[in-house]
Amino acid sequence: MKVKCISRAEEDFTRERSQDLQRVFHNFNPVLRPLERAVEYQRAVNAVKLDKIFARPFIGAMDGHIDAVSCMAKNPNHLKGIFSGSMDGDIRLWDLASRRTICQFPGHQGAVQGLSASTDGRVLVSCGTDCTVRLWNVPDSSVMNMDELSDGTTEPLAVYVWKNAFWAVDHQWDGDQFATAGAQVDIWDHNRSEPIRSFEWGKDTVISLRFNPGEPNILATSSSDRSITLYDLRLSTPVRKLIMKTKTNALCWNPMEPMNFTAPTLLILNQFYTSQATSHVISVYCLVVSDGPLLFHCTVSQNYNHSHYFFLFKLAKANEDCNCYSYDARKLEEAKNVHKDHVSAVMDIDYSPTGREFVTGSYDRTIRIFPYNGGHGREIYHTKRMQRVFCVKFTCDATYVVSGSDDTNLRLWKAKASEQLGVIVSRERKKHEYNEALKKRYGNLPEIKRINRHRHLPKAIHKARSLRLTITNAAKKKDDRRRAHSAPGSMPIQSQRKKRIIKEVE
Repeated sequence: MKVKCISRAEEDFTRERSQDLQRVFHNFNPVLRPLERAVEYQRAVNAVKLDKIFARPFIGAMDGHIDAVSCMAKNPNHLKGIFSGSMDGDIRLWDLASRRTICQFPGHQGAVQGLSASTDGRVLVSCGTDCTVRLWNVPDSSVMNMDELSDGTTEPLAVYVWKNAFWAVDHQWDGDQFATAGAQVDIWDHNRSEPIRSFEWGKDTVISLRFNPGEPNILATSSSDRSITLYDLRLSTPVRKLIMKTKTNALCWNPMEPMNFTAPTLLILNQFYTSQATSHVISVYCLVVSDGPLLFHCTVSQNYNHSHYFFLFKLAKANEDCNCYSYDARKLEEAKNVHKDHVSAVMDIDYSPTGREFVTGSYDRTIRIFPYNGGHGREIYHTKRMQRVFCVKFTCDATYVVSGSDDTNLRLWKAKASEQLGVIVSRERKKHEYNEALKKRYGNLPEIKRINRHRHLPKAIHKARSLRLTITNAAKKKDDRRRAHSAPGSMPIQSQRKKRIIKEVE
């Protein structure tokens, strides 16, 4: 007679320590779990809602400048170090961990327009409207860990005086050369007091420039004549020029796809857009007068009830496209992507070290984070006290975003608004990874997509966005009617990716 007995090893189903988790034995047969999809969907909804609850992106502000922050640069040697320059000529090195000033570099007699650190992190290059380029010695790691402000030397290593003001500077990724933007593009060497080479294509001012991270000899610039130009330091003449209908404020190369770059633009219009209402205007107060839109606050009376309205008047010669355009340097006749959401001029842009997203700072007092291949931003950051944003940077670990604005402050933000700071145990990390996988799997379902996309906007941004949408829809409807009453083929539909491009010159 054969008898079957249950034989188990105790170590297979018991815990070694009391702190260990209880072992749970699962049967993964889908027949036994008919509600598996429904359970996962509900978990995805809960994960998205928890992200909204724990979304606290703002970490802190760093004050110390007495004028608007105009530019920033990352310190390649120190993960927590960042440089900032202001309109009064002051340059500071900040410790992001403690949010305090480590070192001060006074010297420029005018606004600091550009900062860039060498690849080894030992030299900082600055330029400004006082027609000088200055080289500074960057403090070592021991100074970064000091509790008090460093009393080290603040004298520049070298001062190069030139005949015109400078508007941007960028250091080569490999070597001792750097480039400055002004009346022309000048290439400098650390050991030379004059430019070793100069490039010029047109007579307009060059306002921004960036070296390619993959090809150190490739340089891209944008000018006030609405052009984007590519240079090769190995050649004696510029390589290619793209003329657009809009002016480009800044540009940035994708570090993971070195031939792709993204640039924000400005739009110049020849007409006014106004809003009409059957009400009596009692008083009009001008709130913002700048290169951007002109925002008026009107107190109106209708049926003896006083109300407050915001009107956005778009003036000739000073209006923005408010979009960012991604290009492939090998194919400039068409943009790869158009990134929309801002309602005013985009002042600065910077890619994440991962190359999967970039951050923008705008004249509309907001910061937005865009996917590199997405048409709309995934995050918008704003505070009541933050004014026009002139510069933004991703940190070297892609975890934080630093912004500099017109209110003299630098602000530190989380790249992911709901990310937990501090040490995370393995169980928490696995739970976060599981929630991210669920959100990615069910992210396109209507309810989850609606919750994930919802953002609270300031009233001025919301009204400007609504007005911009009304104007865009009206222009589109007008083009459709013209096309319907024109000869077939006389008014072809123009792609958004080609709409702002005039021509390419080689």
